Amino acid sequence: MTQPIHHQSAPCHGADNAGGQIDTSLRVDAVDPTAGHSPAAASLQADAVRQQVRQDYTRVVQAQGGTSCCGPAPSCCGPGPEVSIQTLASLRLGYSQADLDLMPAGADLGLGCGNPGAIAALQPGEVVADLGAGAGIDAFLAARAVGPGGWVIGVDMTPDMVSKARHNAKRGGFTNVEFRLGEIEHLPLADASVDVILSNCVINLSPDKPQVFREAWRVLKPGGRLAISDVVATAELPPEWRDDPALHSGCMAGAVRIEALEAMLRAAGFIAIAIQPKDQSREFIRDWAPGRGVEDYLVSATIAALKPAGPARLP
Repeated sequence: MTQPIHHQSAPCHGADNAGGQIDTSLRVDAVDPTAGHSPAAASLQADAVRQQVRQDYTRVVQAQGGTSCCGPAPSCCGPGPEVSIQTLASLRLGYSQADLDLMPAGADLGLGCGNPGAIAALQPGEVVADLGAGAGIDAFLAARAVGPGGWVIGVDMTPDMVSKARHNAKRGGFTNVEFRLGEIEHLPLADASVDVILSNCVINLSPDKPQVFREAWRVLKPGGRLAISDVVATAELPPEWRDDPALHSGCMAGAVRIEALEAMLRAAGFIAIAIQPKDQSREFIRDWAPGRGVEDYLVSATIAALKPAGPARLP
């Protein structure tokens, strides 16, 4: 995570560090791929965004098959052989060592930009969906919190990530977790079936963020809640960054302003919206694209919101 690609589809940061260089031949508009295009062209553009992200995160998970802590790029490794870059990154994001000790090997890829479970207030028996579940770290922590009477569903659009997460669940003995292949804009979940939605540095990767929030509203039960960690923009990004696929897969080029996120959430029907930027996150965001000054434009934030209680209705 100290040099991105990641959350997450799966969470963000490290694709070029963890298994090869990002393909810069594809240039995409990471924020509004529909602008100025016909519906058909906009759909093709959005598909190009998703395909680029899927390819980059496939490289991340495939790189974990080696013995190195982080693949062939030496710059991504931690200060010593006893501590992996994934562990160092996750501790900086707000996970505890006790959290990480509960994880099966390979569940923590060091991706993400926070710890959404810390704001979720999960209760025994709840049903949780993790959007962009990656190798499963947040889903597994949620499974511990909701207990055997609860259920956790991780959704990821990268087949290799889903396979990795399922393997990790079996190895870790998690019997109240499942992982489904799907896009966060079109969740493979029934209406009003989930108490809590988690997501860690993934929604910024979507080419259609309003649709993600509409889907979140659809699958949440009345009174259900969002608990998200993601990257937000504190200033308008340079136009050339928006077209940079490395910055997009690295969870930077797709970030939007806080007021834009609030508008999307309200339009989807959410209330009690609370977006809390974390200025200290600039320290690790600086490392995602060294020398480019991304920390002057981006910050990690927690995003919480509620679906109103009462009879379910689509906005």
